[in-house]
Amino acid sequence: MNVDMENFTYNDSLHSVTKVLYEDALVDSWVLTSSPASIVSVVVAYLVFVLYAGPKIMEKKKAFDLKLAMMPYNLIQVVYNFYLVAMLFTTDGALPYLMKHYCHPIDSRLNPLRLVLCTAMWHYTVLKFMDLVDTVFFVLRKKQDHVTFLHVYHHSAMALFSWATLKYLRGEQAVLLGFMNALVHVVMYTYYFLAALGERVRRYLWWKRYLTTMQIGQFIIGVFYLSSLIMMRCDLPRIFTYVWASQILVFLALFINFYIKTYVKRPTAAQRERGKTE
Repeated sequence: MNVDMENFTYNDSLHSVTKVLYEDALVDSWVLTSSPASIVSVVVAYLVFVLYAGPKIMEKKKAFDLKLAMMPYNLIQVVYNFYLVAMLFTTDGALPYLMKHYCHPIDSRLNPLRLVLCTAMWHYTVLKFMDLVDTVFFVLRKKQDHVTFLHVYHHSAMALFSWATLKYLRGEQAVLLGFMNALVHVVMYTYYFLAALGERVRRYLWWKRYLTTMQIGQFIIGVFYLSSLIMMRCDLPRIFTYVWASQILVFLALFINFYIKTYVKRPTAAQRERGKTE
């Protein structure tokens, strides 16, 4: 796929998207990738439940004790994200290929790592939809104050944009961002798992504020990375780069605002508690 970056237009981008869309029948046959209808339905159902239906249902109910569900869930997240991180280092030739071709990838039909890269992106998309369960746990535990705009927007946007990248782009450029995010989530869900063990362990988790610092750091790196793709006129539709860059900037602003309110300004008890779980 080659795009004339100097004469880029919106129609050029749509044409490039259409070419990629029908480029790989195998990937399009996988679960989640066949149609946007089911994906959009999941996100809409998620929003309706966590913002309206869930709080209404729980209004007159006691909060559920979900510790026995949350601990294996967090552990699965750690293992699954670590699997993606390890895949990059254990797949023969994957890391050298990405470093060499992240800007100008070879034709996917000639790429011996095509299936591995697409598989990694599919697993990453599955993880982003698994992340939606975080919010469901908040609602069922009657911690609606944790269901913030930052939390809901970040989770729903990541699910949708990860799916769109898998479906329409499948580019090497996205793999590097996903790898970095998976690495952050290994640390984040490790913290959540340890915190769920109780007060005896939680008192050693003084580093919780650095989870947000790590997330902010990955967004800053992501902005510089995507900016470099634009400046180097890489072979991909620019619309994806612009959309992803704009989303990362939104995430960056929201997380910096959260960090300042929670850890820099004098926080309230509720904000301190939220800082443990965002």
